[in-house]
Amino acid sequence: MREAAFVKQNKEKWIAFEKAINYNAHINPDELANGYIQLTNDLAYAQTYYAESKTLLYLNSLASQAHQKIYKNKKESRNRIFDFWKTEFPLFFRQYHKTLGIAFLIFIVATAIGSISVINDDTFVRLILGDAYVNETLNNIANGDPTAIYKGGSEIGSFLGITINNIKVAFMAFSFGVITSIGTAYILFSNGVMLGAFITFFYTQEVFYQANKQIWLHGTIEISVIIIAGCAGLIMGNSILFPKTYSRRVSFMKGAKDGLKVVVSTIPFFIIAGFIEGFITRYSNMPPWLAFLVIGSSLLLILFYYIFYPILLNHAHANQRPGKIY
Repeated sequence: MREAAFVKQNKEKWIAFEKAINYNAHINPDELANGYIQLTNDLAYAQTYYAESKTLLYLNSLASQAHQKIYKNKKESRNRIFDFWKTEFPLFFRQYHKTLGIAFLIFIVATAIGSISVINDDTFVRLILGDAYVNETLNNIANGDPTAIYKGGSEIGSFLGITINNIKVAFMAFSFGVITSIGTAYILFSNGVMLGAFITFFYTQEVFYQANKQIWLHGTIEISVIIIAGCAGLIMGNSILFPKTYSRRVSFMKGAKDGLKVVVSTIPFFIIAGFIEGFITRYSNMPPWLAFLVIGSSLLLILFYYIFYPILLNHAHANQRPGKIY
């Protein structure tokens, strides 16, 4: 490529990056890092093909300024953890809303398949949930308490065990992305089929309302966050399948880092779900209005933090920065 064409193709992003560095604009850290990586790639290209040119001098100077701005005397905020959940993660996650939609679609289709299978074959639920669980639940239904299984064990013990198990499921959904998106899709699909079979089983026993009123107390957050963890796995898996302009290795490293951020963001929500399941779900005689208040509040919390808040925050930050770094 001729030097003039190279400059014409890239000068807008160089200028945007230079403005962002010089004016200390509020920029997503990942966006800043990506801009710096692309700048150094352009610098390397210029060093190879345009040695001793003005373009090379300009890029070398800009890269030097950027390096000093990013790394010199870098100090971590005392509120680093708080800032991650309050600002850094929502700004970052907005770019992956489409991936979250794909994860949700896989899960909901699998749930429908599980539900239809139970309706058409009453032995399917035993295949998915196991004979022991089904038999115990049938006994509980006969005794007038379909969700009695949630009342076993101590409250604290249940809370800790459930939370740890849910976090394991989340990390499994993420880690299976290492074998591309197919691995994570399998985890999402299998959990969706299990959920469909589970809730439809109560429908076939004519206790659908009574059971689901209790199950979704903790299940609203628990299932939502499993889907979000599946989104994390798809991010990593897609980075292998679709590296774009990066090498496959660099793309995978970036996808793994981004996916891990998403998984880490879910930990507080799994703790909340574990608390509800350990301390609240066991009270099956609570008033319906209270149960639906907990369910509705849980759903609004998930929708706000992972959908609406990232959109609002990105919109606010877009009005504060001089240009976008590509």
